[in-house]
Amino acid sequence: MHRLLLFVFFPSCILLSIGSPRKELIAKSDEVTARNVLFILVDDLGFMDIGANNPDTFYETPNIDRLAASGMRFTDGYAANPVCSPTRYSILTGRHPSRVDATNFFSGKRAGRFRPAPLNDRMPLEEVTLAEALKEHDYQTFFAGKWHLGPTEEFWPTKQGFDVNRGGHRGGGPYGGKKYFSPFDNPRLINGPDGEHLPDRLARETAEFIEEHKDGSFLAYLAFYSVHTPLMAPKDLVKKYEAKAKRLGLSDQNAFGLEEQVFGDAPRRVRIQQNHAVYAAMVESMDRAVGRVLDRLDELGLQDSTTVFFTSDNGGLSTSEGSPTSNLPYRGGKGWIYEGGIREAFIIRSPGVTRAGSVSSEPVCSTDFYPTILDCVGLPAKPAQHLDGVSLVPLLKGVEKLDREDLFWHYPHYSNQGGFPGAAIRNRDWKLIERLEDGRVHLYNLELDPGEKNDVAANQASRVDAMRQRLHQWYQEVDAKFLQPKDGQTPWTP
Repeated sequence: MHRLLLFVFFPSCILLSIGSPRKELIAKSDEVTARNVLFILVDDLGFMDIGANNPDTFYETPNIDRLAASGMRFTDGYAANPVCSPTRYSILTGRHPSRVDATNFFSGKRAGRFRPAPLNDRMPLEEVTLAEALKEHDYQTFFAGKWHLGPTEEFWPTKQGFDVNRGGHRGGGPYGGKKYFSPFDNPRLINGPDGEHLPDRLARETAEFIEEHKDGSFLAYLAFYSVHTPLMAPKDLVKKYEAKAKRLGLSDQNAFGLEEQVFGDAPRRVRIQQNHAVYAAMVESMDRAVGRVLDRLDELGLQDSTTVFFTSDNGGLSTSEGSPTSNLPYRGGKGWIYEGGIREAFIIRSPGVTRAGSVSSEPVCSTDFYPTILDCVGLPAKPAQHLDGVSLVPLLKGVEKLDREDLFWHYPHYSNQGGFPGAAIRNRDWKLIERLEDGRVHLYNLELDPGEKNDVAANQASRVDAMRQRLHQWYQEVDAKFLQPKDGQTPWTP
């Protein structure tokens, strides 16, 4: 019996096929109902950018919202890193990016007061990726969209387990930085008719692959370039949101506040109001593209045999490059280890497993997708590979908590968006941040203070000591690297 599993991530999708080895496994599990996977990954989408998480959002996301209404929505879902490439690595390997020093976008090496930690700007070919694990069981695998996991062709999707690659290459944005409309000039995507919109094209390619392999087993990995800069969208949608902002009285509001400044002299501004018409149009365009793929599943009768995953690679862009969105009440955004930079839209719909409209508040991470996918389709785990992820299937079945206490982040870099070099540990409601320039720590209770405004470290000495000790143990476990000396100055080291 074949199974279809659908994973959704902002911005990518994967399709899989199953052969006889998988048939034997499925015969032993009467709970596996979805053989195929659709994974949708959106680039730079903020947690508060979708209606399912934020009913008051300025943006309109009816298709993502209906996906959430038909599956499980996670309120405390996280990216493994506050920028793109490391999180993408974590999804495809189930490992924390610090294990291979893939701790910044490829190849970001901005210096500040100190030099950044060493950066490995490629996903090692030795990794057994999610796509390769599924191909071991005769899945057909497909990638569309943004890759950004290696500088040359030898590290691109078809060398990492994907049979088909539509648009994945070294770059982190539309080719040349300005190609959301054809001609795309993308080395792995044939130009469409003049003016063809990139999200539409990637959705069409994904839907066609699904239809071609509807009788087999597949992984379809759709990784949108949206909603990454450059800020551009169809003109009719931009006009729609310009009118909406005016109608709601948002056009004349002060949309910015101040955030801390880590390097440089000018104050760092952060957007505190969602009212950016072009960004809103980009979000809706992406949502429409998601809807086209979901609709094709329904039309083909595959909705009950496909598991769908949806997420983003980091928080919304709120402190630089136009600062198009607000992540409030969460602090910061892309490039920051505050919640605004790492808390993500995180949705799973697994037919026969998830209850429609269910919600989990258990902290989960992008490293968990790999083992969860294997579990959903009835394949054995690969614990030597996905070392840092756990299966979320127990949560999908209604269990409230995982047998896991801590989540970790490690970003030894100065982000393009102003974020400081830091690391963090979350233990249930508590989050400790350690600054890597000087070793200062901050402690927040996320249940009482989701905006991370009230640092209680001074009043919680024993908790700080225990969490910091565990964080430092984890540094050793993953062989974490740290800031390097600059101009005769030596940074703090743990």
